[in-house]
Parts: sequence; structure tokens; C-alpha cells
Amino acid sequence: MSFKVTKPGVLSTFQDGGRWGYQSLGVSVCGAMDLVSHHLANLIVGNSTDMATLEITLMGPTLVFKQACCLCLTGADMQAKLNNKPVARFRPIVIKAGDTLIMPLAKEGTRAYLAVHGGFALPLVMGSQSTYLRSGFGGWDGRALQAGDEVGFNIKLDNAPEKLNKLSNALWDTRIYLPSSLGAWSLRKSTVRWIKSTTWPEFTRESQQSVLQTAWRVANDADRMGFRLDGPKLALSVARERLSEPTTFGTIQVPAAGQPIVLMADRQTSGGYAKLGCVASVDLPILAQKKPGDNIHFLPIDVEQAQALDAARRAAFEELVIQLTNMHQHIRATVASINHLGDIVS
Repeated sequence: MSFKVTKPGVLSTFQDGGRWGYQSLGVSVCGAMDLVSHHLANLIVGNSTDMATLEITLMGPTLVFKQACCLCLTGADMQAKLNNKPVARFRPIVIKAGDTLIMPLAKEGTRAYLAVHGGFALPLVMGSQSTYLRSGFGGWDGRALQAGDEVGFNIKLDNAPEKLNKLSNALWDTRIYLPSSLGAWSLRKSTVRWIKSTTWPEFTRESQQSVLQTAWRVANDADRMGFRLDGPKLALSVARERLSEPTTFGTIQVPAAGQPIVLMADRQTSGGYAKLGCVASVDLPILAQKKPGDNIHFLPIDVEQAQALDAARRAAFEELVIQLTNMHQHIRATVASINHLGDIVS
């Protein structure tokens, strides 16, 4: 094993980029709620972005490490401490055998992401390591972590204190400049950009104005499947039966009760409710970091604007990868020298 869970926290599951290609069979995509934080955690420790991270919600687990590793925490500020000393987010952190990591409570944001260099030793189910809670498969036995669970790493790193200390010092001296469109920006924003659907004109004028002017409150009925929003009741000009249509991450449905629901990572594969539209992918991390009681505002944009924002975010990630090259070389070289394995490519 590589770490043991002594306290499970509220909800900690392994997630990657999602289980794609099976929606026609009714299998949800799942994956990380905040893909930006998920990608950042992997990139900073030298992994490819498709490796699973541990998604930690509101109150984190206590982990006792039985093996050395290099990890990174991103996303929500869980007030993490390693051996009772504060842990920096968005930085590679060297862990030694016997270390204890605690993540008591989210001070800012809702979801944090933990990645380890080389990834976690988890099976692939339908090409993904994501946990699908409602069906009970993927990730760690298809469920959230529990006390007593022992999770392994793909790279076995021996405990060599002198070399680990040298790596830790080298990494700490390395500056990381996160592009402005990445980092902790999503934790403090409340405006969510979205693209109107073809059924938008079918909503009453009063409902359309309410969508644009209301500070919508995330309801208690909010989880990985969807966020129900409290606010004015929305209505259609003329009610009619609808055929079920495919859904996606960010689809905004309006059931008969009139309260919108934003579909999230564990969404159902199809639905027949009227739709306001879809949240722009660039702003999905903003929603992912909200908790019940938080407010959001909707700002309409067109498809071309959404595509431009997405392209800018991709460019920011490409810039970050180039910046991190030297740091990744430090990590790989130290891992290789400790384990006497020669070059290891993440």
C-alpha cells in the first residue's frame, strides 16, 4: 500500500477526465467536477492530465503515507496540514513514509484535488478510473473512501531521506506562475457564462428576465449529478410534450416545478425537460466550487465567444506545460536515482 485512510472525510472519490463512449448504453461520463483543478494537480506533479486524482469534497480525509511520493493539492483550500504544518496548494510536495496529511474543512471553495507523481494503482473500467457512485463501479471499489482503505501508487518510491530532502528543496525554490485564467480564480467568481438553447424563446418574457437578473441560490439538493437552483419559478409560454434528448455537463434543465437544474459530472445521459441552454465549459469549474447556499448569476454569451474562451484556456495550459518542464525533470531524475530504475517517463 501507499497510503492508509484513517478518517474518510465527507466524500472523497477518484476521478479522471471521464468515461466516454458509453452514454448510448446509459452509462454516465462522471469524471472530475472541476476539470481545471484536476488538470493542474496532474500537470504540476508531472502526470498526463488523464490520470485519476482524488476529488475531495468539503471536508477531507486523513491520510497516513506508508511510502514516499510527490503530490500536489489544487482547488478548494482545505486548510491542509502535513505533520501539523500548513501545505501549500498548487505546489509539488515531497512526502516521506510515515507522514500524515489532514484536510479538515474547506475554507474557500468546495472541491480539492490530490494527484501523486505516477498516478494511483486503480483498475480501468470501460477505459476510465472514475468512480460512478450510483452504479458502484470504477475508482476505489465504486465508492467513496472509507476508514481503513489502503490505496497504492503506480510508482514505488523508496524512502531515501537525503535525496527526498534535496528534491523538496529544489522544488520549493522553483517558481510556478499560473496563467491568470487558471489557478484559484474559480473559487471567488459567481458569474457563470452560458449559451441559450433553441427552446429559450419558448419561456415567458418574465421568466427570461428572471434568468438574467436573479442571484440564483444553490439549493440543498445539489450533488455530483446536478445542482438545483432556488429562485423565481420559470414557466413556458405554452407547455408541450418533449422527446428526450442527450444531455451534457452544464445543461440547464427546467422541470415542471419551474426551478432550474444544472447537470453536473454524474448527469443522466438524456432528458426530456425544457432547457435554458448550457453553461460554457470554461465556467463549469465556477459551479463545481459552489456549495448549497452560494449564489450564482447567469451571463449569456454566444457559441463563438464560448469557443474563444475555451481556446484561450487550452493555450494557458500549453504555456504552463512548457514552464514546468525543468521541474518535471527534477522529479523524474530523483525518482530514478532513488529507485535505481533509470529514466522514468510520466
